[in-house]
Amino acid sequence: MIALGPVIGYAAVVGLLGSLQETVGLGAPGWVAGLVTGATVNLLLARGLARRGRVGHQRKVLGPADRVTLTRAVLVCGVAALTADSFGRPTPVAVLVALSGVALALDAIDGPVARYTRTACPFGARFDMEVDALLILALSIYVGSTVGWWVLVIGAAHYALVVAVRWAPWLGRPLPARRWRKVVAAVQGIVLTLAAAQVLGSPWTTVSLLAALAMLATSFGTEIWSLWRHRLPVADEMPVADEMSVPDEEIIGPPMTGHAFGGRAGQWRA
Repeated sequence: MIALGPVIGYAAVVGLLGSLQETVGLGAPGWVAGLVTGATVNLLLARGLARRGRVGHQRKVLGPADRVTLTRAVLVCGVAALTADSFGRPTPVAVLVALSGVALALDAIDGPVARYTRTACPFGARFDMEVDALLILALSIYVGSTVGWWVLVIGAAHYALVVAVRWAPWLGRPLPARRWRKVVAAVQGIVLTLAAAQVLGSPWTTVSLLAALAMLATSFGTEIWSLWRHRLPVADEMPVADEMSVPDEEIIGPPMTGHAFGGRAGQWRA
């Protein structure tokens, strides 16, 4: 059975891009970036739902909190489209900031919704985390084009760590949950949105971005050091149950690591 969530999600992305075309204009680069980003997110979502159905015999449907996260993902695809479009034409900054702001606001809602409806699960936490990472990447590309490309370090950190896990599997091993990781991710999104809005002025924008980067480096560095200290040979690892069959509160891991919607490490919703 085909999961309807990804189908609806991609249709919503196309609808949002069409709305942007009619209201502020959207060039070919924006359409390509928006459609490709939307296809990637929803294909990974479909894959995660299919895996969720195979493991633990759970239904391949989105829970209430997951629908909130899917809404965020659609908005992030709009941010990605406007970011790509900004390299060839003037960008409607107010629209980009509005989409980012709503996506950030909804990030504070999906966690409470999951807990209130008792539908919290590692799948939803992973989905939430990957949408956070995608928004931060899109914003860092947009801001980097004006402030300096060093800002891309903020957006690329998550994906660099995902790649690093391929060669150093110990980087993906579980760690005690820390709400601080979610705080750090939120700060990156807020600071990048403010930088995109250009409300702080050049010197303060640079200072705030450097502070956000320092927070991110501290968070990643602390977690990586802890993982390094407790690393074990892969052959000596105890078997780990698949995250889709373990309660959310038992799945913990380093900040923003693992494969999209299906990695071993988990993440707390805010």
